[in-house]
Amino acid sequence: MKSIFMKYRIFFGVFLVFSVITLYLFQNALTPRKTLPIFNPSDVNPELVDSTVQYISKYHTIADFSFVNQNGKTITQDDYEGKIYVADFFFTTCGSICPKMTANLFEVQKAIINNPKVMLLSHSVFPETDSVPVLKEYALKYGVDDSKWNLVTGDKKEIYTMARKSYLAVKLGKPSELYDMVHTENFILVDAKKRVRGFYDGTNKEDIEKLIVDINFLSNE
Repeated sequence: MKSIFMKYRIFFGVFLVFSVITLYLFQNALTPRKTLPIFNPSDVNPELVDSTVQYISKYHTIADFSFVNQNGKTITQDDYEGKIYVADFFFTTCGSICPKMTANLFEVQKAIINNPKVMLLSHSVFPETDSVPVLKEYALKYGVDDSKWNLVTGDKKEIYTMARKSYLAVKLGKPSELYDMVHTENFILVDAKKRVRGFYDGTNKEDIEKLIVDINFLSNE
């Protein structure tokens, strides 16, 4: 028996290696790989998307923007160039979902604090009241790290346009007041190519955990 094994040891060795490789490839083929969708306006609930872009089915990206943050600094797309980021919409006097959303976004901040690829961006939907000093006070209250997270204010029409034409995440408000928006619990995940990759309930802990996992996935793509 030993002599037979020695005679065919090369054959057995090759067969064993081939079997291991085949099993690995077979298992790899059967194991679904994690992917994240790329969202275009036509993929999203029309209530959340401006009617002028609802027909777009590919190549949608976040438009250029210019707002002012909690430190009085002008923040543009250049500050987020090549970055993965989470965007949301809030206002400082909101007493319902905003505090919970901000607290949950703080948890995201903790998770990405040492990841140079990731930032956060919160837009005020009431810029007429959320001035720079008001945003600064809010930032200090909730532990905002200025190097990772911008709370921005600016022209209401521009914020409205970003919400509905770029981020695809906010319903219309009262028709009697132009550019009013209904506040949303959505966190929007944007990749380094300015594409929308996911929507998450900013009040839901499980969604926050999923968001952090998806951020790490994009970071390692």
